[in-house]
Amino acid sequence: MRNTVYLLLGSITLALFAAGCAGPEEKLGRGVSNMGEIVRQSELQRSVEQSGTFGGTDVGLTTGFVKGVDHTIVRTGVGIYEIVTFPIPPYHPVLTDYMPPKSLYPDGYKPRKWSDATFDTDRMIGFSGGDVAPWFPGSKFRVFDN
Repeated sequence: MRNTVYLLLGSITLALFAAGCAGPEEKLGRGVSNMGEIVRQSELQRSVEQSGTFGGTDVGLTTGFVKGVDHTIVRTGVGIYEIVTFPIPPYHPVLTDYMPPKSLYPDGYKPRKWSDATFDTDRMIGFSGGDVAPWFPGSKFRVFDN
């Protein structure tokens, strides 16, 4: 009986993914991206940067930090919600009046592709482009910057 339930759940999951519906795919992808915000910390960095730029250093380090933590928690929660409910309509982004659907990055950093064999076509000559260590906060060193 237990194997039958697992087989049935696996078949239903495969059918959902193989259906080709753009709505659930987009909602699941957006949910995974938003759930990764707690690790990425881009909302926190942006809030500190923006508050510090427009309000001063003290405001950036206090109010900006609190606002960034708030936005990080909300974006992570929305990501978990979208992952859990991805097969269920509606498929449009939620809480768009509070935050944009896509993650925001600090104005001083725009993410680009990683320096990896998957993305690089010229790695045989010993050089390649992309971020060297994008998983480290504050790592903005780039091999080639055009």
